[in-house]
Amino acid sequence: MKVTYTGGIGALTAPLKKKLEDRFVKLGKLLDGKGEKSAHVVLKAERHLIQAEIKVNFYGHALVGLAKNEDMFTAVSGAIEKLEKQVMKNKTKWRDTKRTPVTKGAAAIPAEKPAPAPASKAQAKKAAVAAAKETKVKPKPKVFKLNHREDRKPMTLEEAIMNASDGQDYVVYQDAQTDRTSVLVRRPDGHFDLIES
Repeated sequence: MKVTYTGGIGALTAPLKKKLEDRFVKLGKLLDGKGEKSAHVVLKAERHLIQAEIKVNFYGHALVGLAKNEDMFTAVSGAIEKLEKQVMKNKTKWRDTKRTPVTKGAAAIPAEKPAPAPASKAQAKKAAVAAAKETKVKPKPKVFKLNHREDRKPMTLEEAIMNASDGQDYVVYQDAQTDRTSVLVRRPDGHFDLIES
């Protein structure tokens, strides 16, 4: 990464300059560009503080890291950290907006896979039979008729609820008080509906 300084960096020792260069190399890797990236560091002295401002171009956007400290090395390091955070934030924004969203619900229709070409006539026949089995229409629901002529003992509502508690979804019974046929149906929430005739 090419780094240009404005405002004088001469107060730093060689080991500190090497550390800053390593940090800028790491920043260059984060910027993830094919060409060489450049950073412009501006150092300003304000009374007892040193202000470090680093400007970097990231996919056409100017990113700026600012930091102030009494020590020049700490100020530049702080500006680099802020710049790294901005780069990571922009990278995740860019990555998340380029991905296609996963649709859920009725709109999500799985894509059908094309059937492989059969190698022989026997395999073609087997494939045709398998395809016919997959496209079969569901059988019609069966209707079970209850024999109302059976001699059934009349029940009260409480007895019918006890019979339905044994795991049955419904109970058809003759009400002991009114001699009418009634149906007690279990609802999905566990309660009952009473249908009287």
